[in-house]
Amino acid sequence: MKLGLRAKLFFISFGLIGLCVAVVYGYARAETVRDARERVQNELLVRLQLVGAQAESSNLDLADRPGWDALADRLGKAASSRVTFMTVGGVVLGDSEVVLGELDHLESHLLRPEIQQALQHGVGATERHSNTAGHSMVYVARLLHREGRVLGVARVALTAAQADKAPASQEEALLQALGLALGLALFLALVASGLATRPIRQLTRAASRMAAGDLEVRARVTGSEEFAELALALDRLATNLSSTLGDLRQERDRLSGILSSMDEGVLFLDEDRKVALVNPALRDMLLLSGDPTGRSLLEVVRHSELKEMLDAARDEDDEEGDTIQGEIRVTGLKPRHLLVRARKLEGLASGVVAVFLDVTETRRLENLRREFVANVSHELRTPVTSIRSAAETLDGVLDTKPEFARRFVDIIDRNAQRLHALVEDLLDLSRIESRQFSLVLASLSPLTVMEHVLGLFSERAQRRSIDMVLELPDGLPELRADRRALEHILSNLVDNAVKYTGEGRRVTLSASADAGTVELVIADNGPGIDARHLPRLFERFYRVDAGRSRDLGGTGLGLSIVKHLVESMSGRVVVESELGKGTTFRVRLPAAGTSRSRPPVGP
Repeated sequence: MKLGLRAKLFFISFGLIGLCVAVVYGYARAETVRDARERVQNELLVRLQLVGAQAESSNLDLADRPGWDALADRLGKAASSRVTFMTVGGVVLGDSEVVLGELDHLESHLLRPEIQQALQHGVGATERHSNTAGHSMVYVARLLHREGRVLGVARVALTAAQADKAPASQEEALLQALGLALGLALFLALVASGLATRPIRQLTRAASRMAAGDLEVRARVTGSEEFAELALALDRLATNLSSTLGDLRQERDRLSGILSSMDEGVLFLDEDRKVALVNPALRDMLLLSGDPTGRSLLEVVRHSELKEMLDAARDEDDEEGDTIQGEIRVTGLKPRHLLVRARKLEGLASGVVAVFLDVTETRRLENLRREFVANVSHELRTPVTSIRSAAETLDGVLDTKPEFARRFVDIIDRNAQRLHALVEDLLDLSRIESRQFSLVLASLSPLTVMEHVLGLFSERAQRRSIDMVLELPDGLPELRADRRALEHILSNLVDNAVKYTGEGRRVTLSASADAGTVELVIADNGPGIDARHLPRLFERFYRVDAGRSRDLGGTGLGLSIVKHLVESMSGRVVVESELGKGTTFRVRLPAAGTSRSRPPVGP
């Protein structure tokens, strides 16, 4: 059992007090017994003097043994002790505890110590075992004198038990006194140990609360002793620790805020290669769920390339401290291209830190750029080749065959117009994506804009026997858009409908309003578009029928421009089509008076 300081102090005090009491008791008991025996002997000597006086005043002679025995019996009762008379030769004349008939059988008492002392010094005293009585006794003896000569020896004795009655009573009183003193001392020791350990208990409570995190508590032990100095040191420690923890919390919160606001993902592996930190950006990149802290990397992210990179960073030479960099591809519900930079950390926070940069959009844009360059190169190659071929041929037949020259000039003109249209569409698309195409949003009437667009294409539609119909309901609200951009959008869509619908078909322009938006619809009953082409229809240079589109003068950028312009005005464009039943384009734009955030214009 583990004892506390108070219990230890109490038991130490109890032991010291008990030891002192034992020493005092031993010394006092010895002195008490010695003093009691002296008093008993003195009392016996007084009794002996009285007995001796009675014997000396009697007229008994040594031959009258019955008289001496009777005197011994009478004086023994009077003195409450054993009285013995004997001759100087040790022959017992009378004994108060021995009957007369047995006196002859008693051995000589001459050699008894008290008798020898009395013969030599007149008085003798001793304590010894009595052969006659059979137990220990205290003896005193003296010489008897009569008429100037030694008559005999008188002896008075008490049993040791009788002699010990007085010391026993005194010892009992001593024990009672010492017991009372011991009880009082123990109480005082208990109180003193409590008072002595009170500051310690106070310090312990304060230290326990500090250890539990309550650094506002103070020991508040006053005085000039060591406990007060310890309390002051503990208070200073708590103050410094509170300040340090405050700084650490501030640093932690600052670091947590920085990590949480970063777009880059951060991963830290400790010296045991366990995940120690993952910021929210990395959780989102890798779609991590639960708490990954304390788990191995492969338990959190099952990616062998990433593990090899981090292992390589850990095994990197400390002096070089190079950063391991590489790109990984993460598959799953959210495919990503991640650029990873890993570096080994040394010191107290040893391990590997890795920073993840999401380059998915960058790689997509790079692919789009490559595709765009390839498509532009392909689109430009055909008209340029046609112009060069026609020019070379024209140079050979200009003087010899003028009738052929006109045909090659027409080829040059048509391809030059196609190049011009392509360059113009490229410039428009570039201005829209770079936000240099400034929009002036205003309230516009759908009827006015759609009638204007119909007027632009009515002559071409008549040449192809295409019926163009405008169907607008009454009470249609105005929409909020840029007039030039809206005309460009509708012109592109109507132009495509007229080009690809076919002769004798129908193109319908209609509109409707719903929930703060105005929907403009351009529909035709032409051949329609296969469903597999619809998801990519608004991509740059994507054509359903590339050959036919080029023959009709299409650049492959019209619908991409339409999509960007609509989105720049907080709108949306969708296409619906079915083979043999026609195609419908729906342009939804905010109604006038509706406030909508403008989405960024981009690919």
